[in-house]
Amino acid sequence: MLVDDQELIRTGFRLVLLAESDIDVVAEASDGAEALARLDELGPGGCDIVLMDVRMPGMNGIEATAEIARRFPETRVVVLTTFDLDEYATGAIQAGASGFLLKDARPTELVDAIHRVAAGDATMAPSVTRRLLEQLRAGTGSGAALGFAASAEAEADVAALSALTEREHDVLRLIAEGKNNAEISADLFLSESTVKTHVGRVLAKLHLRDRVHAVIFAKQHGL
Repeated sequence: MLVDDQELIRTGFRLVLLAESDIDVVAEASDGAEALARLDELGPGGCDIVLMDVRMPGMNGIEATAEIARRFPETRVVVLTTFDLDEYATGAIQAGASGFLLKDARPTELVDAIHRVAAGDATMAPSVTRRLLEQLRAGTGSGAALGFAASAEAEADVAALSALTEREHDVLRLIAEGKNNAEISADLFLSESTVKTHVGRVLAKLHLRDRVHAVIFAKQHGL
């Protein structure tokens, strides 16, 4: 689904995606509320990925992403914006987005992002990833800004980490370095299918939505 208040932008995205044989545009919406209505109409499994603008009248993209994560957990959201600002990256991640791209991304980057998210991976604009990790290292992106609570939740996180096997710790550390499954496979001398299994187990044990949140979790815990 394409969600943007500018019809010209939606048309441009649609033309790019129509050239891909394995991608179908199933719906469009001009704001967050309309996007939620379209998802209701499509029903379970009707939409795998939503390309979501941030700044829209009415319900904006961050609010809509949070609602989609809550009401349609099987649907992934890739947030698109013209603004390379930390507040949007942080807001999108906190809301549950599986990807964050700038609107000036090349068509091939957009298509690649859709394929990655559809495969259960996550994607972020390199500039956003770099600045987000800098925030985490400096301690300015922690706590309430990223939705992580202290005390009881911190203890639960430690318990979850202790449940990881040594190999799963290795995989989490490499995810935190921004490596994809192929790169992790090469580093650990494992098949990509085995790496994918380990990634799934790491996300499940740590109760994380996707790799973006795994990176944040790992940095929060000094990995």
